[in-house]
Amino acid sequence: MALFDEEKQNKQLEDLRKEEEEQLVATLAESKYGLPYIDLYRLGIDNEALRAISQEDAMKMNVAPFKLFGKNIFIAVRSPSDELMQALKDDMGRKNLVPTFYMASAASLNKVWDRYKEISMAEDTKIGGLDISPEVLRDTAKNIKHMQDIEGLVREALEGNKIHKISRLLEIILAGAIAINASDIHIEPEKDRGRLRMRLDGVLQDINFFGLDVYRLLNSRIKLLSGMKLTSKIAQDGRFSIMEEKDELSVRTSAIPGAYGESIVMRILDPKSIQVKLEELGIEPYLFSIIEKEIGKPNGLILVTGPTGSGKTTTLYAFLRKIYSPEIKIITIEDPVEYHLTGVTQTQTNDEKGYNFLEGLRSALRQDPDVVMVGEIRDGETAGTAVQASLTGHIVFSTLHTNNAAGVIPRLINLGVNPKILVSALSLSIAQRLVRKLCQFCKKEKEPSPREMEIIKLVLDGMKEEGKDLSKYNIKVDKSFKIFSPVGCDKCNKIGYKGRIGIFEAIMTDEAIEKIMPENPSEREIKKVAHNQGILSMRQDGIVKILNGTTSLEEVQSVVDLNEE
Repeated sequence: MALFDEEKQNKQLEDLRKEEEEQLVATLAESKYGLPYIDLYRLGIDNEALRAISQEDAMKMNVAPFKLFGKNIFIAVRSPSDELMQALKDDMGRKNLVPTFYMASAASLNKVWDRYKEISMAEDTKIGGLDISPEVLRDTAKNIKHMQDIEGLVREALEGNKIHKISRLLEIILAGAIAINASDIHIEPEKDRGRLRMRLDGVLQDINFFGLDVYRLLNSRIKLLSGMKLTSKIAQDGRFSIMEEKDELSVRTSAIPGAYGESIVMRILDPKSIQVKLEELGIEPYLFSIIEKEIGKPNGLILVTGPTGSGKTTTLYAFLRKIYSPEIKIITIEDPVEYHLTGVTQTQTNDEKGYNFLEGLRSALRQDPDVVMVGEIRDGETAGTAVQASLTGHIVFSTLHTNNAAGVIPRLINLGVNPKILVSALSLSIAQRLVRKLCQFCKKEKEPSPREMEIIKLVLDGMKEEGKDLSKYNIKVDKSFKIFSPVGCDKCNKIGYKGRIGIFEAIMTDEAIEKIMPENPSEREIKKVAHNQGILSMRQDGIVKILNGTTSLEEVQSVVDLNEE
């Protein structure tokens, strides 16, 4: 005779009731309330989401927050009503979150409510620390004057409360980067540790190292904050914003897979960093007068050239600010729009929707602009349209990838632009590089070595041969030269450099250049003809800035070949 197992039968009845309840809720969700149904027994619950609604409120309203993804929060409700949904929308809106609602059973809700025990001991934070508080950042930044301060605060955070330390660590990293004016933050996994670096004046500096467990938690927190997928192992991009005083700092995040995990880079787009006046870029007076004259003309094509990170966008924005007036219409086509300019119509390319630089330029020209800025000329069609625009009463600013100013003409001809038309269109080709400025508080004067003296004399002799007056650049030939080297002090984060400045060269399309342009000239031929224009080449501009104590010979050598004839 089979034994009666009451416990087993009760369990089967309980399971049956649960299954029936789930089926009933699923049916009601779809047919009556028009909400998606969710079974939270089959889903992982995100502890971060629980901080958005207190346990007391969740149980009172019969709701359960179960997932937080960027600014999106997913909430399960037991008995949906218009009043409840509106109240939740308002509450989440105040926390800068966007709710998505699901319908779930009482059993599902109970499962979530049980999870509140896991966060009951946690320090109360802003929704899992995913809202970066401007006040917290400002308070943290007050204790950061130098790069070494970030290192100390990171060390303190790593020794702190485990639950709260990742939120605090991220606050210190962001506040530190803003305080020392770092342009980007690099968080990289290595074989047995994570590495934190920041780019200061174009050069990466090590800040700290930490365990891979901290790296993984930091990786997840940054992905959530940036709206990226947590489990994805392919390259992805995201972004978030931080309010600082009255300015909104945008942070663009990039994650790419590597041998030991994902390398994460957060680029800080500070509107103040791009607000450099044309007069502050480091352009020598004679070239400055030429640029000022050319950008003030009613039509023409002005191209700025240089590698990535050489400050081309800053220069183009400085042009736009210089000529801006309410009486003219300025349109830009950028990839992407990183900084917003007052009074300028800025558009962003979108290759997926077919809105590239070419389509952007064509669309912009239909808006009857006076000035158009095209982020970059990459192909023959864009080059041809830009040239045509400059011939039909528009001033066009753009960038091109060539090594120097003399390379602009051969590059455009190579892209298929007719040289005879280019003669009338191209006004000015500018090339630039960025060098770090020596710290004015600790730079040290020194005698050049014989090799350094040889390089300086070679460049200065070339300037004299071209008829350039060295006295205009505060260079006295009859005196022995002094140059400066970096030392490092508290004012410059012990690096010896603070801030950056441009070194420039340019070629005007004058009569001599016009004559050789239809013959498809080489860079060397263009340089030879342009020598008579009296504009410094990049190596000459670099040497002038070295002898004036603005930068060091090592800095200029890192971006320009000073031995070039």
